[in-house]
Amino acid sequence: MSEQVSPRPGDPDVHLSVFLHGARFDFAVCLTAALVFLDDWRDHHYPDAVTVIPGSTCGLPRLPNERLYLEP
Repeated sequence: MSEQVSPRPGDPDVHLSVFLHGARFDFAVCLTAALVFLDDWRDHHYPDAVTVIPGSTCGLPRLPNERLYLEP
């Protein structure tokens, strides 16, 4: 399966922006994985360093290992 294909095609994709050590990383991720990622990130890292940005995800790479965030 291509890494550019959502693991949950029925979920809408969202734009996830992560700020880590002075660098910003932007990804396309399905909504389910984004919500689990947000919860996990905020529990273990700086709470305001990850944001869901409204708008298109066209041209963004998918979140690496997105499937790991499909379940809490």
